[in-house]
Amino acid sequence: MSRILRFEIQADEPNQLIEFYTRTFNWEFTKFPGPQDYWFIKTGNSGDPGIDGGLMKSPDGTTRTINSIEVTSIDEYIESLTLNGGTIVVPKMSMPGMGYLAYFTDPSGTIVGISQSDSSAR
Repeated sequence: MSRILRFEIQADEPNQLIEFYTRTFNWEFTKFPGPQDYWFIKTGNSGDPGIDGGLMKSPDGTTRTINSIEVTSIDEYIESLTLNGGTIVVPKMSMPGMGYLAYFTDPSGTIVGISQSDSSAR
């Protein structure tokens, strides 16, 4: 069984949201080192219930929240989800040193991410 790993907020003005969520919920934002503006969000202590997330500028200007599911093999799950009515909307991409990520829509049109951890990813 695969579980929700994290959430991701995509917004037109990420800096406004950093300020809002920091002031409102005391969330901590850490900029990811890389060419794309992406922030990791720490929502609480690691031993407490809940999940952490990410924040990025929306690629199309639409504000949305996307849940990402941890999988053991991204390639196997891409095949399975397409066989079961899902559609890949962002192909598998590498996150160097972390793993792989892809986005799909389920049959209702909901965007969901799948993520495979792999420290050897380049």
